[in-house]
Amino acid sequence: MTSTHDAPPTFRSNGLINQAGNAKRRTSDDLPPFLGQYIPTFTEHDRRRAVTSQESDWKRYGRQVGHGMQHWAQRARNLRIRDFLDVRLALVLIWVLVLWWGEEVVFWRTVGDCAWERWEEWPREASPHHLVLIADPQLVDPHTYPGRPWPLSTFTIWYTDLYIRKSFQRIQERLDPDSVFFLGDLFDGGREWSPPAAEKDGSVDKRWRKYGQKYWMKEYKRFSKIFFDTWLRGGVTRQRTNERKLIAGLPGNHDLGLGNGIRLPVRKRFNAYFGAGNRIDIVGNHTFVSVDTVSLSAKGQPDSATGIQTPDDIGKYIWEPTEQFLHQAVATKARAIDRHLRMQSGRPQHEAMDHAAIELEDPRAHTIASAPHPETDIPSIILTHVPLYRPPGTPCGPLRERFPPSKASAGSDDFLEKDEPNAIHVQAGEQYQNVLTSPVSNAMVELIGDVTHVYSGDDHDYCEIVHREYTSKGGGIKEITVKSISWAMGVRKPGFLLVSLWNPLDTRGKALSAQKTTNQSHLCLLPDQLSIFIRYAWLLALTLVVLAVRSARVVFRNTYPSKEANGLILPMSIPMRRKEDIEPHSSSSSTLDPPSLNGLAVRSTAGRPKSPSPSNGYGYTPPVDIDRGGAPKTWHNIDLDGTGTRRPPRGFGALILETRRSIGVVAAPVCVWYAWLLWNS
Repeated sequence: MTSTHDAPPTFRSNGLINQAGNAKRRTSDDLPPFLGQYIPTFTEHDRRRAVTSQESDWKRYGRQVGHGMQHWAQRARNLRIRDFLDVRLALVLIWVLVLWWGEEVVFWRTVGDCAWERWEEWPREASPHHLVLIADPQLVDPHTYPGRPWPLSTFTIWYTDLYIRKSFQRIQERLDPDSVFFLGDLFDGGREWSPPAAEKDGSVDKRWRKYGQKYWMKEYKRFSKIFFDTWLRGGVTRQRTNERKLIAGLPGNHDLGLGNGIRLPVRKRFNAYFGAGNRIDIVGNHTFVSVDTVSLSAKGQPDSATGIQTPDDIGKYIWEPTEQFLHQAVATKARAIDRHLRMQSGRPQHEAMDHAAIELEDPRAHTIASAPHPETDIPSIILTHVPLYRPPGTPCGPLRERFPPSKASAGSDDFLEKDEPNAIHVQAGEQYQNVLTSPVSNAMVELIGDVTHVYSGDDHDYCEIVHREYTSKGGGIKEITVKSISWAMGVRKPGFLLVSLWNPLDTRGKALSAQKTTNQSHLCLLPDQLSIFIRYAWLLALTLVVLAVRSARVVFRNTYPSKEANGLILPMSIPMRRKEDIEPHSSSSSTLDPPSLNGLAVRSTAGRPKSPSPSNGYGYTPPVDIDRGGAPKTWHNIDLDGTGTRRPPRGFGALILETRRSIGVVAAPVCVWYAWLLWNS
């Protein structure tokens, strides 16, 4: 009779093969039946993964990319209408609209609201000359915020340039001005960047000595890219481009310094690249007289430390050229007006000279005949960086942003005649002076003559007053201090001034219209950039809250997609249970059938003879794989179902993971859209 030990026992088949033996027998062939049920079943997918891990990195990456493309292609084919109702898609659409509004629409709308026809009050037949006055761009540089750390400093420079460029571009597109005048302070630290002739000047602060001519040229190219290039592009489609004019030669105290603090090499460099600071231009039948008042302030300038007025001889080389220009202003205006009237009537610009030989002794050989001074109706307008003198406390009016005017009494519509908070403070310091001195202001107005308006800068905020102490056709000289165009100059709403000029003349320069005024102006405000950033911040906070709530709803309601939802109808393999999931059995049940594991009944071994087991086991060691994090994979965490993914985290970890995924889904398209808006601007 054959013993039961002679016949090879029948064990459960599995995929592990013992490569040590010559016959390549299965490991399960050497194990008793009650241990066969604990051996995991390795699928074909596991074998492929083992082979793949030995391939080169680029092949593995290519396979992953291919699988990813197939995955997204399958998802695209399976899209349904309710898939577009996801809250993340709604957030993306909201961000797209808000960013478009903050970067494009708000600039287009605010500048468009200042259209000439909305505020001009000329007769229908009028064809006015449109002028834009821009004050204090003060391109941000290391001198502006010396203590601001990187990358905040770089972001401030970049975004301020972007703001100014977009504003000036919208001015060209929506308003299409005929002329643009700058009122000084083109740079912020221009006076500190020494030219080669002054690099060894000891008066320069040690912090700025490393910035020299090379850095100033970089800033000049930066200014040209923002303003000059945009201006040239704006005139391409214009029919009469010869009437367009851009004047940027008027210096400010941040460009040259102030008074005795001006260095001649710095002023020569500025005039070489931007033009003369003292000049006369006929624009719209008005005479615009630009005066370098930062240099003129050196005459009799009080010492900033002691307050004692310095003698006129000190710093004469600084203020003397401007004073000479003022003494010759009347004759220079007459020649400019004569040329202008000749051009309008179609005659040559200059009077024909007599072709005759003149002896050297003849006085005519040493003099040039000056142009006549005809009585014309062409008013004069002064352009100065520093405002004219006014008594302390002179209010600036209701359009001043920082401190609105104060009422004379409760319930009254009248404002205080002296309102210190609403006024420009009459004070001076090192390299700055809020207003000109009274002697300089009086001399400038008297020497130019027939002044009706004054436009100034320097203060960064709007101020409108009437100087009653000066005689004029309008009962006084109206001065407007123009707002800064930069949002980094202490004002929430930057701006610029629109000036409409209409003064029809005959060939002799006499007015053809009975209009009381030939000059109308309008303050145009630009968007509040800080308010736009605050809106972005609120929307970001709302986005994070909404995504966190959505993630909590997904996690704690068990809305993870199941395998059936991924297209798997039946499971291809059965994952092993953890050891703690298996209930321990008492010794009394050893003769009974083992419990059912993983839903599969185990073969009974109660009636079969048992062979002795070796004390050190059967020579089988479960495979150990190393996780990416460095931890060994055991039966508790090894992937046995062939999906290639671990069991998803639960609780707070799952909430964090889902929130991160949702933020990525929303942030990716939003960042691309925002980058495109900034690039397109």
